[in-house]
Order: sequence, then C-alpha cells, then structure tokens
Amino acid sequence: MDTVIGIEHVSKKYCRSLKHTMLYGVQDIARNAAGLTSNPERLRKGEFWALDDVSFEVKRGETLGIIGANGSGKTTLLKLINGILLPDKGKIEIQGRVGALIEVGAGFHPLLTGRENIYVNGAILGMSRREIDEKFDEIEDFADIGEFLDVPVKHYSSGMYVRLGFAVAVHSEPDILLIDEVLAVGDEQFQRRCINKISKMQEDGKTIMLVSHALTTVEGICSKVIELDKGKVKTNGIPERVIDEYLSRLDRDLQKSEKSAGRRWGTGEAEILDFGLFNGSRERTDRVTSGDETIFIMRVKFNTQVKNPIFGILIKSEGGIVVYGTNSRWRHMHFDTFEVGEEVKVIFKQKMQLTAGVYHVDPAIAYSDGITFYDWQERALEFIVELPVQTTGFANLDSQISITRNA
Repeated sequence: MDTVIGIEHVSKKYCRSLKHTMLYGVQDIARNAAGLTSNPERLRKGEFWALDDVSFEVKRGETLGIIGANGSGKTTLLKLINGILLPDKGKIEIQGRVGALIEVGAGFHPLLTGRENIYVNGAILGMSRREIDEKFDEIEDFADIGEFLDVPVKHYSSGMYVRLGFAVAVHSEPDILLIDEVLAVGDEQFQRRCINKISKMQEDGKTIMLVSHALTTVEGICSKVIELDKGKVKTNGIPERVIDEYLSRLDRDLQKSEKSAGRRWGTGEAEILDFGLFNGSRERTDRVTSGDETIFIMRVKFNTQVKNPIFGILIKSEGGIVVYGTNSRWRHMHFDTFEVGEEVKVIFKQKMQLTAGVYHVDPAIAYSDGITFYDWQERALEFIVELPVQTTGFANLDSQISITRNA
C-alpha cells in the first residue's frame, strides 16, 4: 500500500511561560532577519518537548488511533500533520487532501452564520465554491442544526460547532481525515452518525487518524493504534495489543501508588475522611468486571452542626465526560441534624453497567440547597472496568443477538 502520511523524527517544543514565548519569538525573528540560524536541539528556559523524535507511517486506507494520557502530545501531532504548526525537527510528508476536525470552532468566524461559515470552512479545506454549492444540501442535512444554520456561530453550543465542522470536513472529500476528541462533545445520535460516516469512508479506502480516550471506539474502528507517552511513541501495533498494554500499565500504576487526587474544595464544615470502591464481597478494589455489583463507601466527619446535607458521586470517563451521577436528594432522602464530631458511612450500591475503560469518581457533600459544598474531591479514585465483549460508548446494555433465517 502507498504511504500517505510519513512522520520522520518529528519533534515540537513549547514554552510554559507566555512571557518567554513572546521573547523567544522576537529573538527568533531577529535572528532569521540577520541570516542567523537557531539551534532546534537546545531547550531554552521554560521550554519542553511536546513531541520528541516521533516516527511512523500510515498507509492508504488505514485507520490509525492515537491514545495516551492528557498532555502526551496527541493534539499537537494532529496539528503538525494538518499544517497548523510546523515541527522544530524532523520531516512530515502528506499525500492527498486533508480534512480535519481538531478543535471546536476552528476555522469558523464567530460573526458569520453557519451557512456562511460552511463556505469559509470549505474553502480552508480546499473546496471550490462550486464544490460547496453541489454538496451544500448534504452538509446541511448531516449537520442537522435546523434554523440555527442562519444564526451567527458565536451563539452555537460546542455540540453545534462539532456538528457543522464534522459535516464540512467529511464532505470535502478528503483523502485523509484527522479527528480529535471533539467528537465526544456531540450527542449519542450524532456520534452514531459520525461512526457510520467513518465506516463508509473506510469502505472507500480513505485514510483516517483518530485521537480519542474512548478506547472501545478506538479498538472497534482502528486497524492500528499508537500510544503516546510524554511526547514519545510508547507502543505501536494492532489495537488489541496496544490498548491491553496501556490498560495494564495504568492498572500497575494504580496498584503501585496512592490514587492521584485532583482539586478539592468546600467550606470544610463536613469533610470526606475516606472514599473507596468495593466489590460484592466488600473487598476494596480498583478493577471490576462490567455488570458486577459494586459499592462506593464514603466516610464523613462533621466539624459543625449540619442539617440535611446532600451526599453524591459523579463517575467520569478518562476524558472527563460524566457518565453517571447520583445523590441522596435525587433519591428523595432527608436527614436530620448531624452533630459536631459525628462520623457516618455513606454507601452507594450499584451494578457497574459500564463498557471497558478507565474511569474516575468525584465524591461530594453539599448544603441542602445543592449549590454550596462542604467538601468536593475531584478524582478521589480511579478504577478500571473490564468487559470481554467488544462494545462502544459508555453504557453496557448487555445485548443478546439472535438471527432467524427464512422467518
């Protein structure tokens, strides 16, 4: 097969400080004007390698998935391939027209309507006015935003941006389609429409690069997967092997150290002393099988008198999307006053009907108004859900399929 994307020893550096970024930019411009060259190998103060010596190739008709933790360089890689950024080192070769959906709202003018932005974005993607005219109805039908097509896009939600951007990108007849995690912004119906369109493009022999935290989706539609880790290629190969190694490594990291906590905020009048995940045998764990009965236990201490607090949890995907949330108020529970120094145990019992992947949980205690918080812990724990059957999405509906011939 022909190579349509060639990445050879590509590196890209960023600067953590805006002040230094502007200073280095001025210095580089002055150096170039004087006919001097800068040293791309050297990192100046505050700089770091977002991508470091990355090499791979994508053949015509392949679908490549890019996975990895936030900050591993996935989006930077797509921007380099799309020509939004230039590499500091290395070479990128592209064969064919590229269509890209990398950032919500990219390529749109906020003061123009959706209709006008179809022409603007189409032109950016290399479409002629005639091509856009011929495909306009298809783009409009695929985006399905109704009367909002004639509203300035500054009033659009992120989901509407994605609908319109993806519709234009796929109807530009690209040879190569680049898709970032922004597809997760769309609703379930639109995501299914996008997956169906991607499947049709695969049948037509198009080349696709997909960045996503939805590992089941990556495994389901990609022919090859690359894991990026701190700007370097960690693993590269068939989806099942790369994803299994990635999840196994996450599992080992979870077992080696304490769960990495995120932000925490609240008045402190009530505080979460401990929060854990337990299996049906009441054993603490960080790995469950989809469909199993699981228990979250929250130990709470009250540092002042508290009347009718709300106890709740949010379960989020690795990409930060809320997949489930519940609390005591929604379950129509009411509590009398808790006294100073009192400690309680709050139990959340449920069947873990999630698809395979990495999830994290935010436990919280709120005032009775549901607005102010006594204590909220972001990413208090992470856990892995295993599912032997391949699925996509977040919910495991445990479908059973039967076929009757000559019915």
